[in-house]
Order: sequence, then C-alpha cells, then structure tokens
Amino acid sequence: MSKIKIGFLGAGYIAGVHASILARDERVEIAAAHDVVKQRSQQLARSTGATVAHSSSEVLALCDAIYLTAPNTKRTELAIIAAEEGKHVFCEKPMATSLADAGRVLKAAEKAQSVFQVGHNRRFAPVYAELKQMLAETHEPHSAHVKMNRGELLNPEWVSEPDITGGFLYETTIHMFDMLRFLFGEVTALHAIGSSHEYSETDDFSVLLSFASGMHATLASSADASWLFPFERVEVFCHHSTIVTREMECLVISEGIDGRHLERSMHQLTKDEKWGYAQEDRAFIDSITGGLPSAVTALDGYKSVELVDAVYESVRTRQPVAVVRNPDSSLEAKHGRD
Repeated sequence: MSKIKIGFLGAGYIAGVHASILARDERVEIAAAHDVVKQRSQQLARSTGATVAHSSSEVLALCDAIYLTAPNTKRTELAIIAAEEGKHVFCEKPMATSLADAGRVLKAAEKAQSVFQVGHNRRFAPVYAELKQMLAETHEPHSAHVKMNRGELLNPEWVSEPDITGGFLYETTIHMFDMLRFLFGEVTALHAIGSSHEYSETDDFSVLLSFASGMHATLASSADASWLFPFERVEVFCHHSTIVTREMECLVISEGIDGRHLERSMHQLTKDEKWGYAQEDRAFIDSITGGLPSAVTALDGYKSVELVDAVYESVRTRQPVAVVRNPDSSLEAKHGRD
C-alpha cells in the first residue's frame, strides 16, 4: 500500500507538533508545506523532508490529505476547497470563526466522500478520556464547573489580535466548549456575562449552561489570570463524589463524606500523549486507511463554534440564548433569543 501524502497549509507551532508525530508514522509521507511566511515552510520542510510549496493549490495538487494549521480566521475557504477537491482534511480548531462560515464548512465536509476531522485534541487526552468513561459507567453527574484561563495575551503577539484569532474564546477556550459537549451532552441554553480589562476585546467571561440531560454547569475564562496551575480545570459533581482534572496531568477522585481521595497521574506519558495530539493524529490516519468514521466530525466542530457564538451573542444582548440543536434549520440565525 502506498503511503498517504500529507500536506500542511500553515507551518507554525501546531503544524510542527503534528508533523513531528506524523513523521513517526510509517503509513504517511509529509510531502509539502506552505505558509505565507516562507521561513516557516522552509523550517518545517527541513525537519520532515517535505517540499516547500509556493501556494495552497500546489499543496492540494501534491497531497492526499491536508492539515489545515493556518491561523483561525484563514481556515474556512481552505477547508471548503480541500473538501470539495476530495482531500482528507484535518482541520485545527476552530474550523471557522463565525457560525455562517462553520455552516459552509459543515456542508462541504458532509458532501465530500473523504475524511474530515477537527482538531479538538482534549477528547483524546487520557485525563478526559478516563473522565468520560467514569461518567458513563460509575458516576452520574448533576453539575460541573469548568475553567480555562490564560496568564496573558502577549506571547505570541497575535493571540491578542481578533483579526487572527476570531476572538479570545475562539483561540483556546473553544476546547472547553467542545469538552462540555463531549462529557455532558448537548447544551440547550446558556447565559453569559463578559467584561474587558486588559485588552481591546472582551477578555473575561462567566457562563451558565443547561443541558438536555437536565444537568447544569458554569464556565469561567479569563485572559489575564496569571499562569497559576492548573490554568485548565474541570470539576464534576456527582452523588457524594467529586472528580477533578488538573490540566492534562491528573485526575483526582473524592468519594464518600470522609474526605478520602485518589489521584490518577499521567506524568509518565509524553506531552504528545498527555495532550492527545498523538492519539488524534493516529485516529485521523486510521480513518483514512481503515475507512472508519471521523473521530471528531465537522458537526462536532460546528457545534463548538455554535457555543462560542452563543456566548458572544449573550454578552452583546445581555440575555440568555437558546442553542439550536439542528444546524440545517438556519445558516443565518442560529439562536432563539428570550
């Protein structure tokens, strides 16, 4: 069987993470890379043996599968073109930075006969995979609190530029909106409050969410909270028990009323494994070679964008927002408003 030829559109940090993992997979060949900053393409090519492509169309012509690792606001058209040309697509999160664009990508992905996977790596992180298994088998949740903070939006410089990120929530916090669905099911409504303190955009959010299951949760995300560990944390409250994650490092489980707890550490794993990057890349290639369904679908990518969009709408209107369950019901107005 011939190797799958992989091309990268965007050659920044996250492209390097994926490329280093894929370089160890005997089923693939990293064939081409393109970035608007040529030095980045050249660096990725030197480390992988890829060809430096002069355009996105050249990458598409050379490759069977595309990693879309361009900046957040530049992915939509590339994703649509790649899907329409029948390429297998791994699209980093977010797959779009507006709901209308997410709907366009979803339609193109669902129409294509190829694999389309979205890069929500937390789903593959052992901490969250084990938490999901516990919630399905032994611990029924009734509420939760989630936080995703940053210490600053200064390094790298572009993280404070909405023209590149699409907005603070689209950069890193969108992972936790996906995680809420992954762990607890569909969100039916939310109410958000936001404020601005350090940057030119809304940089501090508090969100109350309700789920189809009857569960409820809160989410907090601040852009200037310092880098206090853990900057990412999920607390799940069950019957006389609590399960807590500390980034991707460990799970803490407390059961009963006497304060006992057990810690499950992931410290022995590499960062690529702890953060789920290795597993998501393997799943993408498995889907291509084995004809398997995508592990994180375009619909999953759409739904995470939908939740972020709903938060921004709730902040703007100062009203609760009902989250539409069916993306085909409208590509223009996605939310009902109270």
